[in-house]
Amino acid sequence: MSLRKLCFFTLLAIMVAFATVRTLSDPALAPDGSLGYAGPAANQPDRSHRVRTFEQNEVTPALFLPVQSKNTKDLGAGKLLVASRELGDPNFVETVVLLVHYDAEGVVGLILNRRSHVPLSRVLEGLKAAKDRSDPVYLGGPVEKPTVFALLQSPAKLEGAEHIFGAVYLISRKNVFEQAISARPDPGVFHVYLGYAGWSNEQLRREVELGAWFIFPADTGAVFNSDPDSLWSQMIQKTELKLAESQPADANQPTLTR
Repeated sequence: MSLRKLCFFTLLAIMVAFATVRTLSDPALAPDGSLGYAGPAANQPDRSHRVRTFEQNEVTPALFLPVQSKNTKDLGAGKLLVASRELGDPNFVETVVLLVHYDAEGVVGLILNRRSHVPLSRVLEGLKAAKDRSDPVYLGGPVEKPTVFALLQSPAKLEGAEHIFGAVYLISRKNVFEQAISARPDPGVFHVYLGYAGWSNEQLRREVELGAWFIFPADTGAVFNSDPDSLWSQMIQKTELKLAESQPADANQPTLTR
């Protein structure tokens, strides 16, 4: 055989071998015409899940579900009230209130985002353990401003305090104040308030129905927010999020794969 013919047959063998390997490794078309794989090789894991088809009737999860409510049935201790933009009462303009008491006799709340410049040591001068505390006192509301309350986040049950929700407790007794401050709680989980906000049940329900307040679920992060001055704006923005309407994809649009 001549050298020329030998080279020709060698080249032909290489091309046939290459075509065979490519056919074995290429993906095959599924019966429905979509892109898939003919199946996993022996003793190899099935990686077909890497190709995912988004069907026409599949909807994108709603990421912006509104969490607030205007249903008065949702009122209760532990809930948050966020003042609407239309609320004009200067005592409550742009406030976020934690409801700490709610029953047939009335409603009590503490304004969370009116931080003062008065140090805790000045307000609790009678308590030795508080003399070195420089963390600021909050203005809890327009009612009985000399009255002092505290909110404490405690992983353990706090005897003598009123449990509000989760690990949050309300302190109103002097002996419990002394015990709590003596334990030197971090300012990030211990806030003291002067005064409180108060309503009758009917009064607060009426205000909610008129659109003065949004009701939010209990939230420790809001109660002990590290930036209370921006808390209201953070919360009010959540009330303005709209639930995006999930519409079916256009039937003429191609199926998306990834």
